[in-house]
Amino acid sequence: MKTITFFMFDGCPHCKRAQELIDAIVASHPDYARIPITKIDERLQPEIADRYDYYYVPTFFVGGEKLHEGVPSREAIERVFARALEP
Repeated sequence: MKTITFFMFDGCPHCKRAQELIDAIVASHPDYARIPITKIDERLQPEIADRYDYYYVPTFFVGGEKLHEGVPSREAIERVFARALEP
């Protein structure tokens, strides 16, 4: 299992939607609750955010690979969780 790195910032409507989708996905797939998620607010933690290659938030990385950037969808975030479960 790999950690999901979730880049966001407070006040971003797409980031808020991404968190709502995460909550819904975890509620419907309890096995996903075991996956660690590191949430990085790019405005509060720019020293971390600057080390990653992305432009839009929300952005999701798994194992150093960018899997989604920008407007979230349930399908995209489910793919992120599925990838995090892969060995």
